[in-house]
Amino acid sequence: MSYRHLFFDLDHTLWDFDANAMETLADVYRDLQLETAGVNDFDLFCKQYLHHNAILWDRYHHGLVSADDLKWKRMWRTLLDFKNGSEDLAKKMSHHFLERLPTKQNLFPYTHEILQHLKAKEYRLHLITNGFEKTQWRKLDNSKLGHYFEEVITSETSNSIKPNKEIFEYALKVTKAELHESIMIGDNLDADIQGALNAGMDAVFVNHINAELNGIRPTYVIHHLRELEEIF
Repeated sequence: MSYRHLFFDLDHTLWDFDANAMETLADVYRDLQLETAGVNDFDLFCKQYLHHNAILWDRYHHGLVSADDLKWKRMWRTLLDFKNGSEDLAKKMSHHFLERLPTKQNLFPYTHEILQHLKAKEYRLHLITNGFEKTQWRKLDNSKLGHYFEEVITSETSNSIKPNKEIFEYALKVTKAELHESIMIGDNLDADIQGALNAGMDAVFVNHINAELNGIRPTYVIHHLRELEEIF
């Protein structure tokens, strides 16, 4: 297959969301003095946040929760685990988190190297992300990734969301790419991989965590970004 347009996901694929979230949660915990609000176990706080975040993002992918609700309810649900139901505090935490998170710069190993390799081989690189427009651009700028990508397609600009095929069709239209020369590269089996396959696009599953495929059949499976050199 002769690919020309490579569409990357950002969070959990290139940008290490969990590592960056942990650093940001430490900032939130300290700056908002959450220990005085009954959140007396920081490790459990992080664990519960990541748990609720994953659930709400899955619901967001399927159109069951709005972006605005996702942002603060992941904090509120985490507070509830510590017997604190303050919506005001949850919204303050959410604002603080979203302001600080995009300044973090943890990437998966070999991110810059593989993007430089692909650019040198004259592949055209783009992003398709369900992340929020302003937040994603700040992540790209602060982690020095923005210059690699020609187009950044977000759920806000496309008015759609992975795994819906409309966001992939929008991405092809914006980049003037043909389906047969395009491939999606991401970590989420449902949103990135099955979404791309449903739209008729090939897909590389970046399996950083050795997840089960659950019957989904990516075009390629890799466990480290360096392995993209064997495909492209």
